[in-house]
Amino acid sequence: MLSSSVDEGNESILQFAPFQSAVDEGFWHRLSSLKLNKLGIDESPIPITGYYAPSSHRQVSNHLTLLTESLPPESNEQSLEPVLSHGNRNRCPIPGILYNTNTLEGFQVLDKQSLLKAEAKKIWEDIISGKVQEDCSLLSRFLVISFADLKKWSFYYWFAFPALVLDPPATVVNLKPATQWFSKDEVESVTAACNDWRNMCSTTDVPFFLVSIPSNSAATIRHLAEFEACQRDGHKVLFGFYDPCHLPNNPGWPLRNFLWYIFRRWCLPKVQFFCYRESRGLADLESSLVGEASVSNSEELRNHENVPNAVGWELNNRGRKASRCISLAKTMDPNRLAVEAADLNLKLMRWRQLPSLNLTVLSSTRCLLLGAGTLGCQVSRMLMAWGVRKITFVDSGRVSMSNPLRQSLYTLDDCLNGGEFKAIAAAKSLSRIYPAVETQSVVMAIPMPGHPILSQDENSVLEDCKQLHNLIDSHDIAITAALGFDSFLVMRHGAGPLISSHEIKAEAVNDLSAEIATISLVGKNKGQRLGCYFCNDVVAPVDSTSNRTLDQQCTVTRPGLAPIASSLAVELLVGILHHPSGISAKAEFSSTIDTGGDQPLGILPHQVRGSLSQFSQMILVGHASASCTACSSIVVEEYEKRGLDFILEAINHPTYLEDLTGLTELMKSAGKFEVDWADETGDDDDEFSLI
Repeated sequence: MLSSSVDEGNESILQFAPFQSAVDEGFWHRLSSLKLNKLGIDESPIPITGYYAPSSHRQVSNHLTLLTESLPPESNEQSLEPVLSHGNRNRCPIPGILYNTNTLEGFQVLDKQSLLKAEAKKIWEDIISGKVQEDCSLLSRFLVISFADLKKWSFYYWFAFPALVLDPPATVVNLKPATQWFSKDEVESVTAACNDWRNMCSTTDVPFFLVSIPSNSAATIRHLAEFEACQRDGHKVLFGFYDPCHLPNNPGWPLRNFLWYIFRRWCLPKVQFFCYRESRGLADLESSLVGEASVSNSEELRNHENVPNAVGWELNNRGRKASRCISLAKTMDPNRLAVEAADLNLKLMRWRQLPSLNLTVLSSTRCLLLGAGTLGCQVSRMLMAWGVRKITFVDSGRVSMSNPLRQSLYTLDDCLNGGEFKAIAAAKSLSRIYPAVETQSVVMAIPMPGHPILSQDENSVLEDCKQLHNLIDSHDIAITAALGFDSFLVMRHGAGPLISSHEIKAEAVNDLSAEIATISLVGKNKGQRLGCYFCNDVVAPVDSTSNRTLDQQCTVTRPGLAPIASSLAVELLVGILHHPSGISAKAEFSSTIDTGGDQPLGILPHQVRGSLSQFSQMILVGHASASCTACSSIVVEEYEKRGLDFILEAINHPTYLEDLTGLTELMKSAGKFEVDWADETGDDDDEFSLI
């Protein structure tokens, strides 16, 4: 909106076309990322860079534009330094400041007049100190206030282009197109000089300059610092600026502070100014304007010691002094919206509660789920909620009619026509829930020790064993969860008996994978190893499927048990990934560690056992057994030496693992001890069993 004019003969009050703003979508995306990943709840002002250029069309004004690169890079970990970059002929950079609030209410109650005055004072101080002569872009400083609603992808914002007020206002005479002001020779000379100036890499982004025209009309473009030299040479001098405005009777907003600077710096009663505009990338003197401005108190301006009043808050699209709002949700790719929304809670957690939360490690951790039933479905959902993005399902079963109510990834459609394979249906379901998840499905029955197989099935089973070995080798995590009717067990496995620092995965080719390999595989303490799920067993696994009733074939549990156990299992995993010792961390109890220091996620137990009937939970520790049929050194060494032959024998011979680990001899010794003890006491009514 233009101010009203007052005609006094051939003079009128000089009117300026207000600056107009435009914000590229990339700016909001960068601000969102900066807010979530670096700023958090910090509301400190952020230095930004705006870009504008001379008007290049006779019917369209150029806007001051914010782009992706207008904001500081997130990689600047120390502070948010100004990023005023070199521009080009279509992008003249000027400095700005952004105040982004944490709440909409905070945005609405900002003291806008005080903020405007503060930025105007910076312009005034730069004029007084002479800094403007070194960097004339400071005359066009601007201000933005904003609130980013990152849940709805809506952004509230308001621009201000501070302008120092001349009191009384400047008047203008003979404002006309440059072609009518200059002689024919001067038009050609000024056009050529402007084109040369705009094509020079060192001057293309200098928005304020001098047009110096000697008596021979051979115009040149000069820097502001050369004004006195031009005067001494007797040249005609015009103060030029890149004019974003296209209007034929009004100069653009940048001239306001430029005039204040000129009158203050040189105490000139009259100033000839040149509004430089272009057409198709070249100087267009037909649309460019020239006029003569004057003030009645130039001497007073020179001695003025107080910051002048300022105006400059931008009007909205309805011509009112009000903020604007833009929503990007409708224009964004739904998959991208899903990704941003899924990570939002995790990034917000880092603002106050968990600044050390490592989202990169979580998103790159490869999780292998052996089983896609009640536990597998719940665990996968919890993993995705924590930011895990690489999940593989292994299962040989199909979805049955009884599954969808208890197994959260399946629906009735998965049960039809004999049922979809659980591994495949689970992977599809995860992709529908979160498109960015990298999920795989492997339909495979996992062979179990003590469950003999037919000779014709041996090759197939051994191929499955090879595939399972490769899957385990290519993933990072080992957590166990087991359910009873109303009780559960969640535990982490200790480091293997033969693992040392030189055995870190050889395929770790970058820092991140090396980090994951380190925290997953390398034991760092020299104490007793933590045990695995089988370490407390004194017998090897036996056939658990034959001659079983329906309730014994199915996992009959209280419905609330699986979500509890699954959540604890995933929380335990996240704790391991963030613990300094990783998988080699000692078992921790609430009484042995301060949870507020280096481990904001809390303690890292070995086992968690719970009971729904008692609504109770216990933290236990179990150390590795030298006779464990799963993780003892003799079993691991035998597997490494014999490979698939070892597996085949363990499958087909139920007592093989017991014989190998010494459990057979242990049970014999226990039996002999019980008989001898009974004979010595002579008391047949007392019983004793060694477990």
